[in-house]
Amino acid sequence: MANAFISVENVHFQHPVRGGESTRALNGINLQIEEGEYLAIVGANGSGKTTLGRHLNALLLPGQGRVLVNGRDTRDPQNHPAIRSTVGMVFQSPEDQIVAAVLEEDIAFGPENMGLPPAEIRARVEEALTTTGMQEHRERPPHLLSAGQMQRAALAGVLAMHPRCVIMDETTAMLDPGGRAMVKQLIHRLHSEGLTVIVITHFMREAVEADRVVVLKEGTVAFDGPPRDIFIHPTDLYSMNLDLPIAARLARSLRPIFPELPADILTPEALFRALPPYTGALLPDALPHPSQTRNDCADVITVEDLGHVYLSDTPLAHTALTGASLCVGEGSSHGLIGSTGSGKSTLLQHLNGLLIPQQGRVRVGAFDLNDAATDLKAVRRYAGLVFQNPEYQIFEQYVGDEIAYAPRLMGEKETLRETVRSAMTSVGLDFETFKDRLTFALSGGERRKVAMASILAMNPAILLLDEPTAGLDPRSRRGVLEHLKGMQAGSKTLVVSSHHMEDIAELAENVTALANGRDQLNGSAASVFHQVEKINALGLEAPLVSQAAAVLRSRNWPLRPDILRPAELTENLSHIVEGSHA
Repeated sequence: MANAFISVENVHFQHPVRGGESTRALNGINLQIEEGEYLAIVGANGSGKTTLGRHLNALLLPGQGRVLVNGRDTRDPQNHPAIRSTVGMVFQSPEDQIVAAVLEEDIAFGPENMGLPPAEIRARVEEALTTTGMQEHRERPPHLLSAGQMQRAALAGVLAMHPRCVIMDETTAMLDPGGRAMVKQLIHRLHSEGLTVIVITHFMREAVEADRVVVLKEGTVAFDGPPRDIFIHPTDLYSMNLDLPIAARLARSLRPIFPELPADILTPEALFRALPPYTGALLPDALPHPSQTRNDCADVITVEDLGHVYLSDTPLAHTALTGASLCVGEGSSHGLIGSTGSGKSTLLQHLNGLLIPQQGRVRVGAFDLNDAATDLKAVRRYAGLVFQNPEYQIFEQYVGDEIAYAPRLMGEKETLRETVRSAMTSVGLDFETFKDRLTFALSGGERRKVAMASILAMNPAILLLDEPTAGLDPRSRRGVLEHLKGMQAGSKTLVVSSHHMEDIAELAENVTALANGRDQLNGSAASVFHQVEKINALGLEAPLVSQAAAVLRSRNWPLRPDILRPAELTENLSHIVEGSHA
């Protein structure tokens, strides 16, 4: 690879921290990327993935070593225009690269700066809108788009420049399953057309699709090779805060029951093909159906016929909610699911008074959100909201100051340091390591942890979480979910919105599915996810366990209808197998 398209040679880079010190982000990276490759870069939060990505198009420059793009050294400022038109990057936070007040104007910004003729610019904008499925939003202000739509808008802006290489930094983190499938198809199309595609991701399922996987650990390359070569070594993955793809994990748990399952299953499609039909005697009764819904708690959140229109009575009016209803029991955990733009974030923002009902009623604890006399500051202390985009709520320069901000305003003094330490520990941030770190120098996953810790430090009775695990590495995700389950067991009420159905299946007792601004499905998590076809019709994707159970039922396995988690599936299958052999 002496003449590689992109060459990273012994690159070191440090981010500054308080007191003039610095923290090492890249530590002697060497990497060669050929033109036309499809490369996935994975690693734990803070391993250097985004920092490396920003070196590849000269947004960051090496402190030591060099990066060559098509033979051009990124350290030479005269090379920057050519490098940045060759290598386009879709940022982890799309707001960082959206500059115009109207979507189609933002997409045109890059081609305009390239000096292209107007007709060519219009053609590229139209092509990018069509490719990303954003045609109907072309005249909307980007700040009115949902987070998932904004990620697609940022992608459209990069594609309009026709780069030879596209870097996607957690581009699917905020997308619903339909959006992720669209990006997957787009990646394969770009790759088939000869573009170099570099995907930075925490989704092992996405990494499986690549030709080559690079694993970063503490700023160094820990692995570089084909996906199957890394995923056959789960112990090595776990040591790097990573995990197997979910299909591989489920296959491993099912292999004692189905020993004929291939050892190299990495995708849901491969797993479903390998699941065998049932050939034993049908059992008259399977295991009893445990209740998945708590009925011993009063509703602490009640939403009735809620409607909300953004920019009402203007040409930009957009209906986000139309007749949505929700009931959440005190001390319970409730999941909100729905495709991008279905109204999940808008509904959550009504639950702590950031938005006031235009139609319908909202009651949270003792607070009537329809009453103009309600103390909204008290509501927000009672119901804390962690935003979908952590940048919306982080404003202090240093991590420790950010997390201490709310408790300090609430009058906490003597115990403030321990409150901050406890909140940071609960989300997996070491107090001494991170308290003096600059918030702008954090990785996307680390910023999400800081945003969550800043709300946990207030100790609200109700915790509202909008995509709490987006951008987190597998170990951090597990840690956050376990902490949230512990909080719920301690009688804290949780309302969690997510595009990741496995998170909802693991955490939520009850689920509400939204579509077109209103609730479409309500019930226990098991009863909602059992309806795989209805979930698919809403543009979502049922948890893999629910999908696998549906495939097995179609092959005559007499499974319980309420299976939600891997342990429940293996237990039920073992019961059936043992019963048929009795």
